[in-house]
Amino acid sequence: MRNKLVILGAGESGVGSAILAQKQGYAVFVSDLGKIKDKYKSILSKYNIAYEEGKHSEEKILEAEIVVKSPGIPDTATLILKLKEMGIPVISEIEFAGRYTKAKTICITGSNGKTTTTLLTYHILKNSGLNVGLAGNVGKSFAWQVAEENHDFYVIELSSFQLDGMYDFRADVAVLLNITPDHLDRYNYTMQNYTDSKFRIIQNQTENDYFIYCADDEVIQSEIAKKKIKPACIPFTLKEPANPGAGILKEKLIINFNQKQFSMSILDLSLSGKHNTYNSMAAGIASMVFQIRNEQLRECLSNFYGVEHRLEQFLKVHGIEFINDSKATNVNSTWYALESIPKSIVWIAGGIDKGNDYTMLKPLVKEKVKAIVCLGKDNSKLHAAFGKVLKNVVDASSMEEAVKTAYYLARNGDTVLLSPACASFDLFDNYEDRGNQFKEQVRNL
Repeated sequence: MRNKLVILGAGESGVGSAILAQKQGYAVFVSDLGKIKDKYKSILSKYNIAYEEGKHSEEKILEAEIVVKSPGIPDTATLILKLKEMGIPVISEIEFAGRYTKAKTICITGSNGKTTTTLLTYHILKNSGLNVGLAGNVGKSFAWQVAEENHDFYVIELSSFQLDGMYDFRADVAVLLNITPDHLDRYNYTMQNYTDSKFRIIQNQTENDYFIYCADDEVIQSEIAKKKIKPACIPFTLKEPANPGAGILKEKLIINFNQKQFSMSILDLSLSGKHNTYNSMAAGIASMVFQIRNEQLRECLSNFYGVEHRLEQFLKVHGIEFINDSKATNVNSTWYALESIPKSIVWIAGGIDKGNDYTMLKPLVKEKVKAIVCLGKDNSKLHAAFGKVLKNVVDASSMEEAVKTAYYLARNGDTVLLSPACASFDLFDNYEDRGNQFKEQVRNL
């Protein structure tokens, strides 16, 4: 009798988990409350994996011996509570796939900068000739790669939701970039719950593993002070570097690790801005753990080209620069965006608010922003936060309207910045869809 495994959610991670589960001899059933994309349906059919869409058949799901759930489904969903009540383990794709690979894992989390740091670390390891996979929130499903590709290393971007479903999984190298309020709607609006979730990245680590973290982040520092941490701790900072650790000294980025020192001018880094200096240091340390040569590391840190939808300088139209920062789904990300742009800004913001507090943005908005275009079904919080700060706070109900309005409000030399500080699901499929629609409408001007 084969063990029954149910997968909730048939996106990239769910379908990958289904392929791996089938390969490992489970009787697999995939259930998605929404509509499954055609490309995933054809893959499930090709592998003869049973699935349903548009509903969750409880009688089938509650027969499972193990459930792998999509990170998008909250732990408070009625079905998840029922499964837990019955003692049926509910885990994430990362936890499940980790059981079937002996590859080394570099796991990266933080409220901001995860994708950039993950792609940069992958870029360094891959260009250094290592057999490496890219997984988690970016790239192909981790489970799918474990099932069908045989990598020696995986660079994995982990959101707090994925970390919540991890129990026995162990990161060989854990990277924690920063912790600022985000997704608080999923954490009872309690910052400590969210912080605890991020720190799950070091659970199960041993003395032989590494914990790379930002020493300038107050939340991380106060949390470390409360904990007994087993792995080797390697901090990075914009101040002088520790040993081991990374930092800045006289315009040079320096990494001290294992009696070796790496250094390069911060002016030679391909990614500019303070937040990207942090990302470059984190990726640099993670790479040195795996003995990447200094010349190789220097080359990769100077030739890497950022991430689509993250401060992407897109087009200039009649002297107005359009920047796509659709990936900024929280207030802190938007703070970085506003901080990094010198000119007067027409800011397109809004979407599904995740318990946002806009207070930290007010000084930057006063200093740099000439108008705000609110793009969302409910813009009341943006109006309440900035209505008294700025004369021009206007609403738009579609990307076309938002771009045209911003263009009308901007002048030669201004920047139109899409940096929503919110999730996208009220008007768009995801942040990529939002960013692509922005770019399409800018092209149409």
